[in-house]
Amino acid sequence: MPGVVENEQARRSKAIDDEIKREREQIKKKQKQRKEVKVMLLGQAESGKSTLQKQFQLYHASQTLDRERPSWRPIVYFNTIKAVRTILDELDWDFTTHASQEDEAYIDSDWPAQISRIRHKLLPLVSIEDSLASELSGGVTVAGGRSGVFVRAGWQSVVTATGSWPVTNLYGGSSSSPDIVANMAARLLSELQYDVDELWQHLAVKTLLRMRRLRLEESAAFFLDEIHRIAEPDYLPTTDDILHVRLQTLGVTEHSFDINVGGNHYSWILYDVGGARGQRHAWVPYFDDAAAIIFLAPISAFDQYLDEDPRTNRIDDSLQLFTNTCSNKLLKNTSMVLMLNKTDLLKKKLQAGVMVKKYITSYGERENRYEDVAEYFRAHFAQVHKRKGVQKQELYTHFTTMLDIRATQKIIIDINEAIIKSYLGQSMLT
Repeated sequence: MPGVVENEQARRSKAIDDEIKREREQIKKKQKQRKEVKVMLLGQAESGKSTLQKQFQLYHASQTLDRERPSWRPIVYFNTIKAVRTILDELDWDFTTHASQEDEAYIDSDWPAQISRIRHKLLPLVSIEDSLASELSGGVTVAGGRSGVFVRAGWQSVVTATGSWPVTNLYGGSSSSPDIVANMAARLLSELQYDVDELWQHLAVKTLLRMRRLRLEESAAFFLDEIHRIAEPDYLPTTDDILHVRLQTLGVTEHSFDINVGGNHYSWILYDVGGARGQRHAWVPYFDDAAAIIFLAPISAFDQYLDEDPRTNRIDDSLQLFTNTCSNKLLKNTSMVLMLNKTDLLKKKLQAGVMVKKYITSYGERENRYEDVAEYFRAHFAQVHKRKGVQKQELYTHFTTMLDIRATQKIIIDINEAIIKSYLGQSMLT
């Protein structure tokens, strides 16, 4: 009987080995079948590239976003604290430096004293902004003294794995210090949440916002409206929180997704590159084998100017950047997708009476309506592609609001199909 048992064990062992071998062969076969498609996200800083990357991640690999949620918590804290500090600074400037006789019509005499009282309560919270930014950035600072949180690619996985900030710093070094300041921020937000809300709901803030004499980052209102939820002890960022958060990534970040289009498997490599002027030189090395470029232009920015050059209108900068991209001979076989982004903000500005012709003189006497403004900008970008473009492929244009999950996910499906169709067409020619 022992011989029979041994033979049976050997048979089962061989069967298992054969099954493992077949699985390995199937994996190798799938890997060979899975074609690599490289796509670049281009556009100036704050154009929506990172938000679009998160939307791709949400659509193709939502489980990875779920695992990263804890790592976004201190970033949300930083965005909220920065919004509070910005409001206090702007109010101080408006009530003192900028105050004049004509301002008496809208400044209530009690406002300065009321804001001063709130400021005193919130001082412990706003005083940790720089320390929190430094902890989250691993001590990294950026030339020009710009404030904010600056991280390298892959910071989420580092934080998720260790459960602690800060992440690897700009020079490759790291710190094992616990996230002391982040925990302090959580505690202070919990203790001072009603004071934060009092500031946000104050008539002085609402009045200056309406008069456009108080300008906040696009995400500020969202987080301040959600202050009581964010201040909860067991707070975990939602998908909307992660999409709204403002974070500056240095260098080029690579994201890989396995996608299925028409029954075929593709390895979708998405490159998100820094859009600030000082980082644009890093784009060109990735052009050579890119299957597609997704260019984001925030058309709501017609009344804004570059941080790096306050004389340059952001729309003009986007057009110039798009011109340079379309003119690059390395991209002659590359599909081009244009996303005219932040249409929701454009509509709000136009509804508030902001006149495009005041900032874009060539707009002339056209109607200051969304349909007219949107078409004016679309025509300008399309003309650039027609006159300067070296691409053999057509230009795919979309009007987008990156924070609208349902609409963006539909556009992502359309983009996937268009890029793959173009990719397959080029593959047949090579």
